[in-house]
Amino acid sequence: MSRAWLIGAGPGDVELLTLKAARTLALADVVLVDDLVNPEVLQFARDDAQIVHVGKRGGQQSTPQPEIVAMMLDHLRAGRSVARLKGGDPFVFGRGGEEQQALQAAGIHVEIISGITAGIAAPAAIGIPVTHRDHAQGVIFVTGHGAGEHEADWRALAATHMTLVIYMGMRRLNDIVDALLRADMPPDTPCAAIESATRPEQRHVRATLSEFVQRVAQAQLGSPSIVVIGGVASLAAPVDAMLKP
Repeated sequence: MSRAWLIGAGPGDVELLTLKAARTLALADVVLVDDLVNPEVLQFARDDAQIVHVGKRGGQQSTPQPEIVAMMLDHLRAGRSVARLKGGDPFVFGRGGEEQQALQAAGIHVEIISGITAGIAAPAAIGIPVTHRDHAQGVIFVTGHGAGEHEADWRALAATHMTLVIYMGMRRLNDIVDALLRADMPPDTPCAAIESATRPEQRHVRATLSEFVQRVAQAQLGSPSIVVIGGVASLAAPVDAMLKP
């Protein structure tokens, strides 16, 4: 009998893949893989598994979501077990909820294999805890991708005084920072941006809110990156301490 899984591949470092994810990948006949998944993760798939790359990366051309769902359903109805492999966690800005709904509507049960989301792993990779008793009593994960009617309420978010962890925010970083400053977030609020977190090519920038956009531009940081705004960003380890022996 065919089976369906939504699997989180973690933030990038293959060693941060869960044991359950690795074991489940070895069961799949077909693996549909997102762009942000480290290719090394595929070593856990069967040698005879069909690997299908389906894109899904913010700001770039991607396989349309209905097409991905249609592919999953075609394989499942043909009796093949399907693993949908996503970067991070499938239920954190990964459209996993949409895919689960589509499969359930077709009468197909799907098992969720959680992964470590970049919103926690990327800050931790440079020594930032997303919560800390002295700095933030909570953390808010938010997408920076929306605009217009889909724009986050940055004034309300600023008023929480919680850590803001922003996914897919690099293209609109200037707009986001302007909105937070207009919402009276202090200009000296610590910020950080981490690119390609947990991977060998990881880079990051730290700055105050008022200088953040300029510093990110100078460093030429791009996507995929996680942005952290709040007092906890001041706890990032010095760059020298992040160098691996």
